[in-house]
Amino acid sequence: MQIDPHTLTPEATYRLLSGLVVPRPIAWISTLSPTGVLNLAPFSCFTFVSNAPPLLGVNVDRKAGRYKDTAAHIHRRGEYVVHIGDASQLDAIHASSEEHPEDVSEAELLGLATLPGETVAVPRLRDVPVAMECRLSQVVAFGSTGSEFIVGEVTRFHLRDGLMHDGKVETLALDPVGRIGGPHYATLGRIFTLHRPPQA
Repeated sequence: MQIDPHTLTPEATYRLLSGLVVPRPIAWISTLSPTGVLNLAPFSCFTFVSNAPPLLGVNVDRKAGRYKDTAAHIHRRGEYVVHIGDASQLDAIHASSEEHPEDVSEAELLGLATLPGETVAVPRLRDVPVAMECRLSQVVAFGSTGSEFIVGEVTRFHLRDGLMHDGKVETLALDPVGRIGGPHYATLGRIFTLHRPPQA
């Protein structure tokens, strides 16, 4: 089967790519509205882009040509928190993707406890394995739909006690969830350990 991308609408291309580029980690992002309402939404076009300084990147598309609340708040305040939820929080992660008016807090609707940020004004979720406070570093626009790659510098890492051992994250203890095509998610499944091949 061959597909000419020029024959696809942006929506069809999104469905194709989101089914092919899998699994994708989920950035569960909290932001503050201009009136101080805590917004919470998941984004799965997410990665880290630098370790010195620590930079995280997330792609945020527009909705009907307008900024989504998350992007609008990041542009306005320059601060946000990226969380990594675990498998026990999957229902809340999915539910937080539902669109609400800007004056509705998804965290409050879902009964998610929060703590104040330490380096940013945006609160973080209390019960997630990982929360990373971020300050906006740069925004790069891509494509014709208004999509933006938002890069933020991590100003504080919050990790659940027991999540690290000898300086490394225990992935099984993290128990992250990933997004695949459509309304589908995945957990880690089997983990394979491969050692470097011997040098010639």
